[in-house]
Amino acid sequence: MSALTVTTSSVPSTPSAEDVASARTLHELVARARRVMADEAWDYVSGGTETETTMLRNRLALDSLGFNPRVLQDVSTLETSGTLLGHAVRVPIVLAPIGSLSLADPDGAVAVARAAETFGTINFVSSVTTPGLEDVAAAGSGPMIFQLYVRGDQQWVDDYVARAHAAGYVGLCITVDSAYYSRRERDQIRGYLPPGRRQSGGYEFQAALNWDTIHRTIAASPLPVILKGITDPTDAGLAVDAGVRVIYVSNHGGRQLDHAPGAIEHLPAVVDAVRGRAEVIVDGGILRGTDVLKALALGADAVAIGKLQVWALAGGSSAGLVRALELLEVEVRLALALLGVRNIADLGPQHVRPVTPVASPGITSAFPFLAEEFPGIR
Repeated sequence: MSALTVTTSSVPSTPSAEDVASARTLHELVARARRVMADEAWDYVSGGTETETTMLRNRLALDSLGFNPRVLQDVSTLETSGTLLGHAVRVPIVLAPIGSLSLADPDGAVAVARAAETFGTINFVSSVTTPGLEDVAAAGSGPMIFQLYVRGDQQWVDDYVARAHAAGYVGLCITVDSAYYSRRERDQIRGYLPPGRRQSGGYEFQAALNWDTIHRTIAASPLPVILKGITDPTDAGLAVDAGVRVIYVSNHGGRQLDHAPGAIEHLPAVVDAVRGRAEVIVDGGILRGTDVLKALALGADAVAIGKLQVWALAGGSSAGLVRALELLEVEVRLALALLGVRNIADLGPQHVRPVTPVASPGITSAFPFLAEEFPGIR
């Protein structure tokens, strides 16, 4: 954990577009984020719950998978595009819903919407981010999915769904792993209350959320429904039986239940339970192009990035996020070719195998050169 000295600025300054475009690696964008983000903002975005075991296992689980490359496969042409809910994405990487985007960029979710449209992907817009869902929808013409924390009764939910539909969103994502807000000890030690927690009321509805609410919402919703926070295959099967169109495998980035497995460890069983009846997304510690390929090989249709999204936004606003997505695409294409696979859709379990990790997991262990500038960074 970083030193508990709180800096005064909570919104980072923005480097020039030229500086951002010149970034050659993801390391550089993350380093810029760490330089400009206040300590309390960095810890809130980057940390997990209690001992942070679940968060660290997200990274450990990815590092415990290696590749089985084939050679002499003619990879002179590559296909790395994908789809989600019938909408094309340049690479099967989407932008996870995040509440406190204003900690990284004063434009918040508007900056993310612009980046998603520029790059060619889908962003999930959180119900607790700023500005409101209509303003974010107006900021970009690309497909967006509205994510909802249920903090009201069924009529409250239906009203939000109607607003999202009217604003042009292409899907409704309901987060189901947040019955209670966890103990984020980095924040508690600092006495820091993030923007998303400053809203009052409605938390009792999150605790009471159950399958009846999901069934009623699906029946009434004009938008396809996604459930975020599924890790158990039984829950995945129940969700598909209820009419859920996308299963979003997630442990909330290790920010809710501590001592859970890494998110990608749940993926094969969930994919087996779904049996192709719904699409599957996974997030949790995904920071590099190789992580993306590992998830797709185990059956995900797309991956979502969270921490990297915020770091890139802090490191360069919309342009920084676009550059991060471009660099991820470069990493995806190179690793795919060296695996001997021409089409990303052809990835399968045969392309990965268990291996022994070579480094201890950490918040930034996917970027080992950061330690040269920030000794002791996790």
